[in-house]
Amino acid sequence: MTTAVDDAAARMSAFIRDPYPTLARIREAGAVSVVEFGEGLPVYLVTRYQDVRAALMDPRFGQDVRRSQAIASGRGSGLTLGSEVVHMLNSDPPDHTRLRRLIQGVFTRRRVDLMRPTVERIAGGLLDGLRERETADLVTDFAFPLPIMIICELLGFPPEDMQAFRTWSTAILTQGGDMTFDQATGELNDYLRELMTARRSSPQPDILTDLVQASDAGELTEQEVFSMVFLLLIGGHETTVNLLGTATLALLHHPEQLAWLRANPAAMPVAIDEFLRYESPVSMATLRFTNAEVMVDDVEIPADELVLLSLGAANRDPARFTDPDRLVLDRNDPGHLAFGQGLHRCLGSFLGKLESEVALTGLLERFGRIELAAAEDSLPWRNTIMLRGLESLPVSLDG
Repeated sequence: MTTAVDDAAARMSAFIRDPYPTLARIREAGAVSVVEFGEGLPVYLVTRYQDVRAALMDPRFGQDVRRSQAIASGRGSGLTLGSEVVHMLNSDPPDHTRLRRLIQGVFTRRRVDLMRPTVERIAGGLLDGLRERETADLVTDFAFPLPIMIICELLGFPPEDMQAFRTWSTAILTQGGDMTFDQATGELNDYLRELMTARRSSPQPDILTDLVQASDAGELTEQEVFSMVFLLLIGGHETTVNLLGTATLALLHHPEQLAWLRANPAAMPVAIDEFLRYESPVSMATLRFTNAEVMVDDVEIPADELVLLSLGAANRDPARFTDPDRLVLDRNDPGHLAFGQGLHRCLGSFLGKLESEVALTGLLERFGRIELAAAEDSLPWRNTIMLRGLESLPVSLDG
């Protein structure tokens, strides 16, 4: 006998595998929908492009995690929204302004362009390793190690610890793995505390040393250093991992687009924007709340309500993009919202695009044949509505 719980689990599994039909129905039904989040907590969901873009830039939609948690707790749901540690993604000015100012210089377009040789060196080494294998897991063997090795180099972390970062990231951001949220954050904090102590006695030319020195100068608390590193470490690789996996799968689903890209390799930067639109690596923007009454189209959202903005739905909105469910690599339309907009636009967008450009260019240059080496319905997707990515992508390769 099928139970309601079984039905709900089946619906969620189908949504994780392909969320776009459901998102399309929600988008067509109205400008705003009310959905249940966690244990019956009502959340307003915005899915249309023009509304999502406007909300991303509207200061009436706050992001301070302490206020969001207070709103959730006030509903009596008993739901914990996650850590209440403040970082750039879950804070508002003036905290957000102070935190972003301390780190944004590392990720300017000019500074990122200077990193191209480093990205090419790391990507090239990983691709050379794939040449020796008939089949490979493109996520585990390439998409994951590339950005984590780069962010580890920037932070000054030992690259041999990168698998631990993946384990912590999975536990913190998804409902997967063998580790709980609290265990993962505790282990990560212990790890960071040891490295911070080492940097105080032996400074290095890396981001962690800069953050430790800022903490010692009173510009950051120790907990803010933890949260900043957490954000850079996890945010600095999650987007690229997800994008490389879904972009490769999209090319395998669209052989005519793969052929076009092979014939037009200089168009890779334009193609990256289309991959970002087609499968947004961050499918849902971080949770927001209304700090005043807001009208979204013809729907009133009262003050002190929780709000989710669906980047994935907005980037498939036919009112904004022609034939949005089709991959069109020469669309030449960078108007997607994959990196957000406004104050909270992704700080690492330039680095993520560079990593993806170098990685996919190298992959197509080295391998004339790339084929899926597993049944399509067996591919595991990240078990979260917030991120859109594959856990594994087995492929066969031939140079």
